[in-house]
Amino acid sequence: MGMFSEKPENEPLHSGEVFNLWSHLYATKGYMVTLQIFINHTGDHDLKVFLEDLLENCYKQEEQQTEAILKQNGIRLPPAPPARPDVQVEDIPAGARFNDPEIALLVQRELVVGKIKDSYIMGIAIRSDIPEMFGEFHVQKSEYEDKLMKIMKEKGWIVAPPINLK
Repeated sequence: MGMFSEKPENEPLHSGEVFNLWSHLYATKGYMVTLQIFINHTGDHDLKVFLEDLLENCYKQEEQQTEAILKQNGIRLPPAPPARPDVQVEDIPAGARFNDPEIALLVQRELVVGKIKDSYIMGIAIRSDIPEMFGEFHVQKSEYEDKLMKIMKEKGWIVAPPINLK
């Protein structure tokens, strides 16, 4: 059976898997800092709770799982940017502050792009545990995207394209 075995964790990673796992981890670590910044900037309670939940239960989980596979395979981990301190939204000058609808839109965009990247990694992977893990990431991002869409609708932050009445 060669290099393929009953346990995927015993199989070697191919170069595409290594590159994409490493790149995913690097981007995830960077986006976690971005979420900390967004949490500091938001004044809306519902959005803040959503962002904190997204950070803790989606991106930190992805970071831990991806890191574990890279460590298990002896791959050097990417650096992480420094965490940002917590600040009060009132301490950020109005002209320098992200608005809540802007934050929601940027997070929504990242969730959509993340699902595309997850799908790509699922498609190039040979080891069965990699597409399985990224499939879970994809589903989780879809669930968070749905939650965010509900918040955006409730707050009136959706800007709909023109409606075709024909």
